[in-house]
Amino acid sequence: CKQEMLQKKKNAVLVDGVILNGPIMDSKAGEKFVEEACKIIMEEVIQKADNVTEKVCEWRAPETLKQILDLEMRDTGESHQKLLQLCRDVIQYSVKTSHPRFFNQLYAGIDYYSLAARFITEALNPSVYTYEVSPVFLLVEEAVIKKMIEFIGWEEGDGIFNPGGSVSNMYAMNLARYRFCPEIKEKGLSGLPRLVLFTSEECHYSMKKAASFLGIGTENVYFIKTDERGKMIPEELEKQVQRARKEGSAPFLVCATAGTTVLGAFDPLDKIADICEKHGLWLHVDASWGGSALISRKHCRLLHGIHRADSVAWNPHKMLLAGIQCCALLVKDNSGLLKNCYSAKAAYLFQQDKFYDVSYDTGDKSIQCSRRPDAFKFWLMWKALGTTGLEERVNRALALARYLVEEIKKREGFQLLLEPEYANVCFWYIPPSLRKMEDGPEFWQKLHQVAPIIKERMMKKGSMMLGYQPHRGKVNFFRQVVISPQVSREDMDFMLDEIELLAKDL
Repeated sequence: CKQEMLQKKKNAVLVDGVILNGPIMDSKAGEKFVEEACKIIMEEVIQKADNVTEKVCEWRAPETLKQILDLEMRDTGESHQKLLQLCRDVIQYSVKTSHPRFFNQLYAGIDYYSLAARFITEALNPSVYTYEVSPVFLLVEEAVIKKMIEFIGWEEGDGIFNPGGSVSNMYAMNLARYRFCPEIKEKGLSGLPRLVLFTSEECHYSMKKAASFLGIGTENVYFIKTDERGKMIPEELEKQVQRARKEGSAPFLVCATAGTTVLGAFDPLDKIADICEKHGLWLHVDASWGGSALISRKHCRLLHGIHRADSVAWNPHKMLLAGIQCCALLVKDNSGLLKNCYSAKAAYLFQQDKFYDVSYDTGDKSIQCSRRPDAFKFWLMWKALGTTGLEERVNRALALARYLVEEIKKREGFQLLLEPEYANVCFWYIPPSLRKMEDGPEFWQKLHQVAPIIKERMMKKGSMMLGYQPHRGKVNFFRQVVISPQVSREDMDFMLDEIELLAKDL
């Protein structure tokens, strides 16, 4: 070793005092670290993913967790063993979203093929903008988008994968505005009429954010009344469109929702499409949550009429377990509208005199430059399971939701908000002390406090995670979401038993 060091110094080429001979990375040490870190991931995450005896979370208060993790960055690097211990700590104190009893969000579970695909893309570290740097992943994205378009029911179309359904909704809003007034791309907002868009009271909050971000303004988002099930009322939409025109505003977009976040409601797409056609409005369907029902021949009826939409947001990382993040914006127009809207024609990246077909350089359709190959994990999973395997996931999740609903009806103290049509099961738990109490403001005030206490107890115990919220005048209730194929009937029973156990003294 000493002789090697002396030889290197003897042959050293220095620039600004820096030796340029050979790499400065210790590849052997790096490979060993990756190997041992992967072993920890395998043992502590993947192999324990379906083990219900493991905790969903190891709760620690923020200040305590800061001390455990030793978050401080220092001038000198940490030792090999310290880094491995940090990996173990990160896993230990993170929420196990692949646990069968993680019911907290609109994503859950683990798909092994999607996970392997993520390992591959993380190792390759590609950016999906040009064919020359990302040939495989651009072709994969093209194939996946084509197949998703088929399930929507369009004969042709276009699309792009984005970092989240919120971004897909923003893309759609901007695209609809561009079609309405193409000059906005060059001239900006000055001189435009007051643009107005319509969406339901139950829409995702990203619609409001997108209107703010794009300079449309949140006051120009008209929220349409919904019925008792959370579905947009078409007659109310018609009234609001006419109101906007009388005010001298310029309506340009309607956003319908296929699978609302809380209640899992599906707007009546056919009737909404009739109104959009009548008034010449772009119809966007936010199917980020409910879009995966299209894969199921039994449940695709929930999205009847979606083929009439101009654009659709669909997140395979939710019900289909493609892994966060995996979100597509799909567009019916195949004339280049998406590219025309977003293209900046960067000459250093999208040269037109390349030696291959530059139509495969699709990055100019995106507002991003660097872009992850998110379609690949969905593609590899789809290749492994086939459409029938994906369909089985949807059907089983909704069957488990139906089972849970029937069990809730049987148990004293549990009360449904409404009969669900998707995988969102919303219910109250009424502790024994409140069951004989007269219905009134005091009862609802007390019931409002029940869900947060139960949630705190389940998290500190680590037994499960279940979301709750108030909603449109209703006090706090639980929202159980069934997604993961690792969830079983026993997990449904456990959840109800655990709520009763945690609330026995309330």
